[in-house]
Amino acid sequence: MVEKLTPEERAAALSELSGWSEVDGRDAIQRTLTFSDFNEAFGFMTRVAIKADQADHHPEWFNVYNRVEITLSTHDADGLSARDVALARFIDGIAG
Repeated sequence: MVEKLTPEERAAALSELSGWSEVDGRDAIQRTLTFSDFNEAFGFMTRVAIKADQADHHPEWFNVYNRVEITLSTHDADGLSARDVALARFIDGIAG
């Protein structure tokens, strides 16, 4: 079973992540990224999709043209977990 982060773990993780914020009314984090065009945004999403599938942990996301909105939360933990933090770190690493 995946464990939900404690308030201390959540605060520490958010302080290390770039551009992520808590979602109002949910135990989740989100980030919006803007790219130069649709092709760059879709390429980014493809890289995240491959990593997420390997980790068996999939984001909620929304894409319009060059903008990608990502929300991370672990359904099995009913909130934010270390899986979300790991995927957010990967996203930060490839987002530049």
